[in-house]
Amino acid sequence: MNSRRLAKISQAIREVVSTTILFELRDPRIQNVTVTAVETAEDLRSAKVKISVMGDEKAESLCLKGLNSSRGFLQSKIAKQIDTRYTPILSFEIDHGIKKSLEASRILREALGESTSDEAHDFDDDLDSDVENETASLKLHDPTDETD
Repeated sequence: MNSRRLAKISQAIREVVSTTILFELRDPRIQNVTVTAVETAEDLRSAKVKISVMGDEKAESLCLKGLNSSRGFLQSKIAKQIDTRYTPILSFEIDHGIKKSLEASRILREALGESTSDEAHDFDDDLDSDVENETASLKLHDPTDETD
């Protein structure tokens, strides 16, 4: 199958699943969920829906259980809105990419924040010592001083 067509179908499935989760599912286990990607098989018989859940591992597992129990409803929405020969069977998995990138950003901010503050502190110390040295080495001419 054409990869462009497959990408379009995956995007359409992502949109249908996202809007259905957001507006139509009433399962209390499914909260703070973002559909990050959909990987559709070339034969269109299955699709892997990758989700990101705000919260801890317990919230993730509860959300996965809720989504798996809502799988049939989500597949029926896909069948109604997307015209394909087969309706893909959905499977859900947690996408840890977003959490990993947030963690990496936090680590980088901490590392850069510490090194930046250390560099700024070192720069201030160097500047203070330079000013002291320049002040000590300068002789100001006092017009009232007759020793000149």
